[in-house]
Amino acid sequence: MLRELATATRLLAVLTLLTGVVYPLAVTGVARTCFPHLAEGSLLDGAGQPTIPGESVRGSALVGQPFSAENYFWGRLSATAPVPFNAASSGGSNLGPLNPALPAAAQARIRSLAQGGAAFQGVPVDLVTASASGLDPHISPAAAEFQAARVARARGIPEAAVSDLVRRHTLGRQFGLLGEPRVNVLLLNLDLDSVR
Repeated sequence: MLRELATATRLLAVLTLLTGVVYPLAVTGVARTCFPHLAEGSLLDGAGQPTIPGESVRGSALVGQPFSAENYFWGRLSATAPVPFNAASSGGSNLGPLNPALPAAAQARIRSLAQGGAAFQGVPVDLVTASASGLDPHISPAAAEFQAARVARARGIPEAAVSDLVRRHTLGRQFGLLGEPRVNVLLLNLDLDSVR
């Protein structure tokens, strides 16, 4: 009995060392060597260029940012609380379709969009609901196009120029078949800042 316990304890120690220390350090080392930008969280500077922590970081291409000014595109709602887009508390709201808080939150967002001059009808669903993680950095092309008039008006630039930016930032399905077309809100807004 003691012999088996000693063997099990040694095996636990070896496996803990291998899977808890050696493997994570090896994977982190390979990632930082081969893919430094991705390994550090896909951080971007104010020009939308890859950067590293400690430099001028504007945001991450992988995590949504809270944009609420009229002259920027707004992303999906974040279900993380109390701080929006907080990766440490990632998760959906878990509100079911019959929960009165879900339509109330959607109506509040529709009212916010309407104050920006949008119509109540035809609001894309991803503008009034949170994603499952609460961190989604993307919106649908329809959601971006829905906001184009408001952003153009707030910036005093032609709506056609804003719509062209939306088209340029629209990514297709991954590998041509996975997911839906999408627009990264941070990249779109950073590019929008460069338009004069």
